[in-house]
Amino acid sequence: MALAVREQEEAGLDIITDGEAGRESYSNHFATGLDGIDIFNPGTALDRSGEPVPVPRIVGPIERKYSISAEEVRELRLMTNRPIKFTVPGPFTMAQQAQNDFYMDVRDAAAAYATAVKAEIADLFEAGADIVQLDEPYMQARPEDAERYGIDVLNAALAGAAGDTCVHICFGYAALIHERPDNGYSFLPQLRDACCHQISIETAQSGLDCSVLTSLPKQTVLLGVLDLSTHDVETTDLIVERVERALPFIDKERLVLAPDCGLKYLPRDVSRGKLDAMVAAAKVLRERYG
Repeated sequence: MALAVREQEEAGLDIITDGEAGRESYSNHFATGLDGIDIFNPGTALDRSGEPVPVPRIVGPIERKYSISAEEVRELRLMTNRPIKFTVPGPFTMAQQAQNDFYMDVRDAAAAYATAVKAEIADLFEAGADIVQLDEPYMQARPEDAERYGIDVLNAALAGAAGDTCVHICFGYAALIHERPDNGYSFLPQLRDACCHQISIETAQSGLDCSVLTSLPKQTVLLGVLDLSTHDVETTDLIVERVERALPFIDKERLVLAPDCGLKYLPRDVSRGKLDAMVAAAKVLRERYG
């Protein structure tokens, strides 16, 4: 974690994370730390590309008996004076990534996950987090289910949070999911009804039509401006151009520059180069637009 923090500070990032250094994936660390989950006899579910994969199996009431990541946040808080952010998998996504052998309906499983996530969010803010992000990529992958109950369980998890909350919705890791849909997000305008303060989206690799941002009139948008499908490091001018694509559709005060998704599958030098370019682009944009 210390190495990740130092790299981010040296790059000039305004908001620091732990780099997910202590977690084998964005979701498993939390999802397999809950009671009611059998990880020794895993189940099977279809991933977002339609392939069967081993997943946690729900065999009893989903309960969080203790905080899973508060200690990591406390460590992160001691390592930097800058605002810090921590991520937790969202309840909808965890329910989609599990084999439900206990609840009558997957919606009930998602509601139970939401209760666990809400308790974790409270502990993360108490431990010193400034922003807590819920990762919900399966809202994009399974829009029909998301329409039925996704926002309900998301808001149940976010209700009463003591600090700024963010929801990340994406098309999947670029190293694993290579194609982006031509018609953009299948589930994004619906997040206007989510009680989060920020929404994190991809625009770089997909070339997203940024007019969709008009459907999000209140939340701050973390605009993904780094294409993680390539090892090519963007120029500052290219990142500025990607941001300016969005400016006709959202107030500049509600924009934050971010990578499309996690930089997990990129070499360290490439990741650092992309972050350096993003910070340089932010400086140009601040000087240009005030």
